[in-house]
Amino acid sequence: MAENVKTVLIRLFLENWQRKLVSLILAVIIWTIVSRSMTVTKVVPNIPVRVTNLPPDKTIEGMQTSGYLNKRISLSLVGHKTALDELSPKDLEVAIDAKGKSHEWIATITEKNLVSLNPAFDPVKRISRLTPIEMIIRQSKLVTEKIPVLVTPPIGEAPKGYQFLDVWPYQLSMSVTGPEEAIKRIKTRGLKLTFNLNDLTQDQLDALQSSHRGEKTDEVSFFVPESWKKISLPNLSETPIEIDDPQAKALRIDFARQDLLPIGFPLPITVFFPPKHSHTINPETYSLATNDLITKKNGIKFFNAPLYAQGVSRLFLETVKDMIQMVIIAAPKSERETLLWNAHFMYPHDLENRYVAKVMSEANDAALDAQPHLFEDYLRHRFRSYMNRFRLYTPNHNKLSLKIELQANSISVTPQNYP
Repeated sequence: MAENVKTVLIRLFLENWQRKLVSLILAVIIWTIVSRSMTVTKVVPNIPVRVTNLPPDKTIEGMQTSGYLNKRISLSLVGHKTALDELSPKDLEVAIDAKGKSHEWIATITEKNLVSLNPAFDPVKRISRLTPIEMIIRQSKLVTEKIPVLVTPPIGEAPKGYQFLDVWPYQLSMSVTGPEEAIKRIKTRGLKLTFNLNDLTQDQLDALQSSHRGEKTDEVSFFVPESWKKISLPNLSETPIEIDDPQAKALRIDFARQDLLPIGFPLPITVFFPPKHSHTINPETYSLATNDLITKKNGIKFFNAPLYAQGVSRLFLETVKDMIQMVIIAAPKSERETLLWNAHFMYPHDLENRYVAKVMSEANDAALDAQPHLFEDYLRHRFRSYMNRFRLYTPNHNKLSLKIELQANSISVTPQNYP
């Protein structure tokens, strides 16, 4: 059996091998010629379109500074199979010449508009026909306008150990160049600049915590780098556009340290008696009871235990010193078993003025040069935010919790979580 197989193989490959080799070579040549001359149709998507020779004061809506339109097209090409098989959208572009054209015209795209981006591909030799496509081209006046930019509250979370305060300035402007119709739409709605706090690290803010005097501060101002002062407008530019407003040099994000700050002084504690309950609950029927933590001095009752604040600054505490008290709101047991209380600031408008004057006297030139009246408004907003978020804490980092109840003829105060 093996002998028979060997004989068959010898006859197959060795007998008349010269003729068989010639036949094989001819077959390969014929296959190559046929393959290279075979004509096929291929649709190539996402072909970029570039417009050239526009007048310097004209543009096309959707055209970027490079001359490319933001709209891409698909082309149906007829040509050599081997060339088209390897063709991709990166190898071609369509060039439309606007020289001498009217305000609006119809551009017919043929094989004459094809430009090769691949030196190895010659569309003249490889493409025999292109299914024509018509595009309506409308020229627009090229204009440059100042567009308002609203700096919105950032997204993301502040680095550990810090609390976001605010951004400033709140509004900037930037020069934007493009088609008149598009610029009008952008100007009507304005632009927004939003930062992401996740792009900041604790190390970055820690490094800013030392002031120029080498002292640590409770507030940290992160001055926004130039790379962040850009807005993406894909219809007008391939790259983000820089904000060219001179006031952008003062753009910053402010944070407060979340360290516990000692209040440093005993807080007066009083009772507010709502008039609607005054026939039964009033200063003559109920008085605030004293105990180990509620003491009386010079006729004034104080919460006489160390208290702390968080998310505010030492300057704020220094400003409100002697102008803050704890206020209990009296109410019958039928309305509330445990009475409510809060920290109350006396004459807050005057405190606000003091705070603003102090900060502005120490502000750097960049802050004052950039809209000083708006900077003052920003400081007032910060002070009010401090007042709104002001909470009292115990030494073990817990918010102060008080159990306040009506007794027989007194109001008792018992701290629930004081160490």
